[in-house]
Order: sequence, then structure tokens, then C-alpha cells
Amino acid sequence: MAQQALPTREARLGKPLGAGGTAKAVSGVALLLPGGGPTGVRRPSPVSALAVRPLAARLAKAGRGEGLTAHIVHYRCRGWNGTEAHPACDAAWALDEVVRRYGDVPVCLVGTGMGARAALHAAGHPAVNSVLAIAPWLPDPLRHNGQPDPVKQLIGRQVLLVHGTNDERHDPDLSYRYAERAKKVNRDTCRFEVHSDGHSLHQHRAEVHALAADFLLGSLFTRDYARPVKDALAAPPPLGLRMPLASGFGASLRH
Repeated sequence: MAQQALPTREARLGKPLGAGGTAKAVSGVALLLPGGGPTGVRRPSPVSALAVRPLAARLAKAGRGEGLTAHIVHYRCRGWNGTEAHPACDAAWALDEVVRRYGDVPVCLVGTGMGARAALHAAGHPAVNSVLAIAPWLPDPLRHNGQPDPVKQLIGRQVLLVHGTNDERHDPDLSYRYAERAKKVNRDTCRFEVHSDGHSLHQHRAEVHALAADFLLGSLFTRDYARPVKDALAAPPPLGLRMPLASGFGASLRH
């Protein structure tokens, strides 16, 4: 199916949160990639960016002492749009823009839903150190010309996926299968399951945000990971890809 032409507009970075947003102060960047839909060339709803703002603020606060700044990426359009993969292209643009603004600093791509898929796709950019994919939308390859999403671009990156077991919007089994393929080419891949939680992970939001902060600080600034993250990265499949996110995770951590 032919894609609609994309109206002329540019992606942009939201205002910096955290370490002032000046090149001198910044030693690491979190790029937040919001969710979206399979198709659509209209402008994204502001709600998508607002939905990831609390996580962006949480990460910025956790990493302020290390010189972290966080930006939310504002896409050109609201849909993935087949082979055009517009959000992944916008993520690549955002990474180039981070390099232009801040120089050679490590970047963690943090995506939710469709944005998680964009983060995984854009992971091959030289600036990317790590990827956090929350409730990722990973279409079933059997229904999409038999072509699974690529994983080789994840080699050399720290990768964490987290998914609610009751997610009815994006199938958690598909993210497990993706993580399984990724683990074969990149051992620094793990996946956490949030039992009995849905797509938005509202029931365990505090734990998910604590996990995100722990992973970001560990991957960008070489802090020690919390024990569950260490165990998940070290464990072979399926254990390291079905690590349960314990209730109360982060309550006793330094964050």
C-alpha cells in the first residue's frame, strides 16, 4: 500500500530537563520517544509527549548530579507508516541533533509503545549507549511479510525491555520473542515482566520509573546496577528475559 506523502515539517527536541541543557554541563542524554499508532501523517497529539514527561522528569532528577539532560522528541507525524518508519527516522535526526548540541556524550534512548520500536531501530547510531523499550509495539512478522524487526543494530548496546503481562494493546509475547533474538547477538540484553499490569503500567508506575532510572544511571554513567538488573543481564534465556519486576523495586535504592 502506498504511503501518503508526509507534509513538510521538522521533528524537534523538547526543552531540556536536568543539567541545564548547555554543552558544558551535559555529560549524558536521555532521549524520550513517545508512543503513536501504526499509521498517520497528521501531527502527533500533544498527549503523547505529555504522557512521557513524568518519566523524563524522573530520569532528569535521578541523573542531575551526573550531568544528565533529558529531551522529549516531537515527531513530524503520529504514525509509523510502514517501511517509511517515520519515528525511527526522527529518532536518528534527534541523535544527530544531540551530537551537534552537546558533542560526544552517551545517549540512552527511552521509548514507549511505538516509540520503543523507534528506539530499538535507531540503536545503531554511534551516539547510542543504551536502549530502554517500555511496552514496545513489535508487530507480528507473520502478519507483516514475514520480516521480523532487525536486532543487529543492538550489538554493543545495553538493552532493557519491560512489558506488562496483561498488555492488551501490544502483545508481550512478541516483545519476548524479539528479546530472545536480540540476546543471541547481544548478550547485554534483558527483559522485565510486570505481572498483572496493562499497557500503561499504571499499577507499578513507581517501580517502572525506578527501574528506568537504575538502568539509565548504570548504562550511561557506569554506576552499579541494582541486583535484579545485574541478574537479568547475566541470566540466560528464558530467565533473563522474563525477570519479574518486584513490587516495591527502587524503594530502598539510592534513587
